[in-house]
Amino acid sequence: MALRHYTLDFKLSTAVDSATTVPHLLSIFHEQEMTETVHETNGHGYLGTFVGKNGRLAILRVHSHGLVTVDLQCYEGDNIAQLDNLLNALETKLKMILNGNITRIKRLPALVRGAEVDRYWPATDDRLLEYDMDQLVYEEDSPYQNIKILHSQQYGNVLILDDDINLAESDLTYTQAIMGNGRESYAGKEVLILGGGDGGILFEMVKQKPKMITIVHIDQKVIDACKKYMRRTCGNILDSLEGDCYQILVEDCVPVLRKYVQEGKTFDYVINDLTAIPISTEPEEDSTWDFLRLILDLSIKVLHPSGKYFTQGNAQTMTEALRLYEEQLKKLSCPVGFSKEVVCVPSYLEQWVFYSVWKK
Repeated sequence: MALRHYTLDFKLSTAVDSATTVPHLLSIFHEQEMTETVHETNGHGYLGTFVGKNGRLAILRVHSHGLVTVDLQCYEGDNIAQLDNLLNALETKLKMILNGNITRIKRLPALVRGAEVDRYWPATDDRLLEYDMDQLVYEEDSPYQNIKILHSQQYGNVLILDDDINLAESDLTYTQAIMGNGRESYAGKEVLILGGGDGGILFEMVKQKPKMITIVHIDQKVIDACKKYMRRTCGNILDSLEGDCYQILVEDCVPVLRKYVQEGKTFDYVINDLTAIPISTEPEEDSTWDFLRLILDLSIKVLHPSGKYFTQGNAQTMTEALRLYEEQLKKLSCPVGFSKEVVCVPSYLEQWVFYSVWKK
């Protein structure tokens, strides 16, 4: 059973004495048949816990530096109207007691913990994002990663790999951006896509009648899951691993790239849809950076002299990680130029950076 966690905060201009504040609030808790326990704070104000029926727990804290906080926890099946009345009564009483000393009141919607469907996911800069996920559509562990597809009322089905939101059915802007946002013509071209197991890039690109698209994706289970549950993204393109102008190789892309380098094979476009730029700012110590550098180097080697390499970067707020990536571009075996574009990807809830790279 899920737990609902409510918060009510009063930011004050000056600290208050708990001895003149707390007694006025006790009757509100007593009316809810909640029993008080006072805890030692070693001079840091007042801390009281109140335990009531049905597993309710309230925590009242009068801090010594000008802050009063109320936390209220209850199980999901509890009487929400009663809980609202309790919070309303506490807010009204505190407004009266602290009149003239309040600089801000903040009451947040309940945080739902331990629910059947997880609704909370961190942004790249560790802000907490809440989604409207309401159904676990699919979950399975492959030899490579945990695969989930959750349903969102706003974004449709959402592909989540190792607890990282990858793509939602709403995220056509991601696909368009990593293809160059309409500035490229793929007609008659040879294209290599690394990753892309959701089928979104492939589905959009075949509309332009390229000569051949080769997708190299390591995880068959991702392809199978998206084929069944991400149809708004991939259409029917994943129903077959081969088509008139495409082939999907279910393989590790590194040996495939090395083979192409050895054979001297080149592509007009290489699209890297494997992973975002690592958030870590220690590129010499993070193995993900090693993988990124390897893929980048091999991709440039199989890129036609007049070709382009497209990849996602990371959130616009990850300025240091993006700067480090741009430094890696300067260290490649041949000189390259690059441009970047910031795009709003609906389900990411943050601005996302995409790169275009070409040989000089």
